[in-house]
Amino acid sequence: MSLLSDILTFNKEFVANQAYLPYQTESKFPEKNVVMVTCMDARLVELSQKSLNLSNGDVKVIKNAGAVISHPFGSVMRSLIVAVYELKADEIIIMGHKDCGMSQVDTTSIAQHMIERGVSEKDLKMLQYAGVNLDSWLNGFEDVFESVSHDVSMVQNHPLLPKDVPVHGLVINPETGALSLVVDGYETLKG
Repeated sequence: MSLLSDILTFNKEFVANQAYLPYQTESKFPEKNVVMVTCMDARLVELSQKSLNLSNGDVKVIKNAGAVISHPFGSVMRSLIVAVYELKADEIIIMGHKDCGMSQVDTTSIAQHMIERGVSEKDLKMLQYAGVNLDSWLNGFEDVFESVSHDVSMVQNHPLLPKDVPVHGLVINPETGALSLVVDGYETLKG
């Protein structure tokens, strides 16, 4: 049986047994009025919310590789702006994690894997003509604390976000859920 078949079979039973009931929420708006950017690391699927005392329906969660906001007008920033203006998010959390794979990204290795899986060198070179530098586009970071601090600053200083939204920076230990505070958004607002 394939993964998709397993998922679809389980889902039929899930719905038939009304196993969704514990996950129903009052609305699509986050109960705790917060939106969080965190990493897509498999260890954080549940840990990223449970360790912050956030349940289903409490928070809007945006996940990507490394919890990195790579462009001030990219999709992550767009999602944060929509969350603040349309989905009642009054606070933002940027949460990276220790032992993040993005701190060890080797763009040469990724490009080689692309070629091994059928992407042509011609297509990779075409990126240059489109103005995309593969090394910088796929590059991660060396220090997760610096990365989180950088992203918090980008969000705090974004021209389209109101200046009264606290932007917090955290780093989570993916083994224990222990948090390290990088930026206290309340203190930043106090000036």
